[in-house]
Amino acid sequence: MEFSKEELLEAKRQIDSTLHKLKETAKTLRAKEGPERYKSQITLAERRIRAFEIAVRLIERELKQL
Repeated sequence: MEFSKEELLEAKRQIDSTLHKLKETAKTLRAKEGPERYKSQITLAERRIRAFEIAVRLIERELKQL
């Protein structure tokens, strides 16, 4: 599937925004009193962060090829 440069840039912008929010959420959860209570939410946020970081790198790689 082919994507335009504009589509890739907008997707990257949206992912970057979500990634920033996820990082802040994970940081907030880790800082709460009794963070072990939030272990599953922290793990989920960390896994999503990693997935979005991979997506950003793939988009950047695609943009370099244009």
